[in-house]
Amino acid sequence: MIKNIIFDFGDVFINLDKKATYKELYKLGVEEISEKMIQVYYDYEMGLISTKEFVGYFHNEFKIDKENLVKAWNAILLDFPLDRLKFLKELAASNNYRLFLLSNTNDLHISWIQNNWGMNLYQEFKNSFEQFYLSHEIHMRKPNSDIYEFVLNENKLVPEQTIFIDDTLDNTAAAEKLGIKTWTIDRVKENVIDLLKREEFLV
Repeated sequence: MIKNIIFDFGDVFINLDKKATYKELYKLGVEEISEKMIQVYYDYEMGLISTKEFVGYFHNEFKIDKENLVKAWNAILLDFPLDRLKFLKELAASNNYRLFLLSNTNDLHISWIQNNWGMNLYQEFKNSFEQFYLSHEIHMRKPNSDIYEFVLNENKLVPEQTIFIDDTLDNTAAAEKLGIKTWTIDRVKENVIDLLKREEFLV
């Protein structure tokens, strides 16, 4: 029986255009993504470097205007369908499940969301969860096993009673190795509001 639900953020609640940032960076002169760039991104996502250092890296490496870089970086972020918020709030109000958010993200993306949504809506969303885990705040990222172990141990969750919803197969596969049930959601074909129709919740 499912008692705990761990949600990803992007392409579960907020829609993403995952190619948009690469397209915008290309327009700014970044024609290839190097291993160094990926490592800088991972470090930023884990909060190991600051926004100033992250933006500064691209500015120094590619002579990109900092404001244009931030716009390119946030181009991935799209809309937040409010039927998903309604579903989440109803799920929280039912008290049938413990709800958690576990997201690979960064300060620039969260700041954009707070400004774009407004702080009232952002807090309304955040307050629907028992715990709200952002990778850059807890200094871990998916799909590394330590982030899942942290959430399980911190909240005394039984893996077999827990489902994790994420849009990335590497992330759900890592969770499954720890015994967590998963749903690798396809945002184009599926919607998180249909979660309770899944077999795990019907037994």
